[in-house]
Amino acid sequence: SVLIDTVVEDGAKIKSHSVIESSRLARQSQVGPFARLRPGTQLAEEVHVGNFVEIKNSSLGKGTKAGHLAYVGDAQIGVGVNIGAGTIVANFDGAKKHPTHIDDQAFIGSNSVLIAPIRIGREAMVAAGSAVTQNVPEGDLAVARGRQENKAGLARKRLQKTS
Repeated sequence: SVLIDTVVEDGAKIKSHSVIESSRLARQSQVGPFARLRPGTQLAEEVHVGNFVEIKNSSLGKGTKAGHLAYVGDAQIGVGVNIGAGTIVANFDGAKKHPTHIDDQAFIGSNSVLIAPIRIGREAMVAAGSAVTQNVPEGDLAVARGRQENKAGLARKRLQKTS
């Protein structure tokens, strides 16, 4: 692992192949393996940042978890939040960076995109696979994806044409 200009408090753990720059890891937080914490990252106590998670200019509250395969940029994340695998906080619109706020006890389902600026309310949920473009009020469930439709036999027909 590589640590540059970083504060690591007692009991924090950094697993192999992590790169951490200009960040702060509070007591009992855990990072890696293969995590990337960019400048401005602040992890509270008992935060878990797992493999292939990148965080930039963001704070994660006590007990928050981002287990794997996520990008979090320019976000303020509360206490006890779950960031599902494959979640992207899309903070850049091509010209300007925008903030994301995720309040305490929110649950972000796997493979979601949160398109900033946005706020996910306390105890709100984002359904897996959603692309969220509007605020999610406290306690609400956001589902932002197309409904699945199966076309009976169509795949088999298309495969037969290519053979």
